[in-house]
Amino acid sequence: MVAAGITLGAKSVSAKSYSRILGANDKIRVGFIGVGNRGTQVMHEFMNESDCEVAALCDVYEPYITRNRSQVDPRYIETRPRQIPQMGEDFSKDVGRYTDYRKLLEDKTIDAVYIGTPDHWHALQTINSIEAGKDVLVEKPLTKSIHEGRAIIKAWEKSNQIAGVCLNRRGSGTYQRLAQEVPAGKIGKVTFALSSHVSNMAPNGIGKMKPERPPQNFDWDMWLGPKPYRPYQYNIAPYMFRWWEEYDNQILNNGVHSLDLIRWLLNEKAPVSITTLGGKYVVDDDRTIPDTMQTIFEFPSGAIVSFTQLEASSGSLVRQGFLEMRGTKGTLYAEGNNGYKIVSTSKGQFQTWDKLMADETYAVESAGNGKLSDGTYANPGANIVRNFLDCVKSREMPMVSLEDGHLSTNMAHLATISLHVQQTLKWDAEKEMVTNCDKANELLSYEYRKPWKL
Repeated sequence: MVAAGITLGAKSVSAKSYSRILGANDKIRVGFIGVGNRGTQVMHEFMNESDCEVAALCDVYEPYITRNRSQVDPRYIETRPRQIPQMGEDFSKDVGRYTDYRKLLEDKTIDAVYIGTPDHWHALQTINSIEAGKDVLVEKPLTKSIHEGRAIIKAWEKSNQIAGVCLNRRGSGTYQRLAQEVPAGKIGKVTFALSSHVSNMAPNGIGKMKPERPPQNFDWDMWLGPKPYRPYQYNIAPYMFRWWEEYDNQILNNGVHSLDLIRWLLNEKAPVSITTLGGKYVVDDDRTIPDTMQTIFEFPSGAIVSFTQLEASSGSLVRQGFLEMRGTKGTLYAEGNNGYKIVSTSKGQFQTWDKLMADETYAVESAGNGKLSDGTYANPGANIVRNFLDCVKSREMPMVSLEDGHLSTNMAHLATISLHVQQTLKWDAEKEMVTNCDKANELLSYEYRKPWKL
């Protein structure tokens, strides 16, 4: 069992203020909103916990709530077989099954919800869940716009609910350790960090398709929700929405994990300057996001962070692992969720020292059965789930607060906005506004399609 983690400027909710006080042996009844690819993965992590009971399922695609893969459209299985869950789970009790999440929230016996829907639904469903008196664990990225994130936090601040975000690398004991040691000077003053997402999707990417009718058991209008109406296409949903800017993009989907980890290890709130270059240069498909993109963030401390998204080539930009962080004493390479390597820096011009620190390799040993020798799960996402369930009982702050989810998601939003306006942005994190570009400020929010309101 992992610790509750660090609380950064956020409240702790008293158990006395909670309408249903849970005892140590009580099962927490959880409703799952969005049970496709990622939602199924996280639901299984909840099901591994003996004090959790699956109370309800909600999805706009009927086979996902009946859990019958034979009912899935064959075209989905043909084009994205790894992203269509196997399903067929054996639930211990009857579970509620809904196509409208609002009906699920009406169930007074449900203690908490997990939200695993597409990004453009996260804000409204999180707020509605909080207002319905449910504790919430919401999938990353927290939002599809910066203003949505602040709206979520304001709704939570008026409630007695527990709310956390699935930024899974914070569930790693390795990074919890580094989050203490790096700001304390372990590798010296950090001036540069580098991470990337690389996946060669050339030449055809998600393909080219024409609008057509969705499968009969797919509620396309509900899937769109607050976003403008458009005809259905088979290379939008399920799963492929991640390459459509209206609903997601790859710096939000993949990049936010690295951006959150870097911001955490730097002990920084937000960048002050953001510059993005990129475009759709190679991949010939229907995507509306870049296949090549690089963003440079500058932080108040003087650190420069580079995140690069490459979907038209292969090979990591980082020499070892997925994250490189350069300090005056050594360079940190994050090689996985449960290990890292530090290489001592070498002297430059006019310097007479030999080494400023010793090289270091760190890894947590496996104890079998998905656990590590320190008693935590090898999968940090499972630690996030375990921590959330603990916090539902204790009313303590979850490992990843809404504020942290908001601040890290904002970095991805600002990167995208910089690309759209084609200029460097100067960011005021206190006022949450761009100070040098009115057009960029117009992109901090978007108008919801009626009847949906934030």
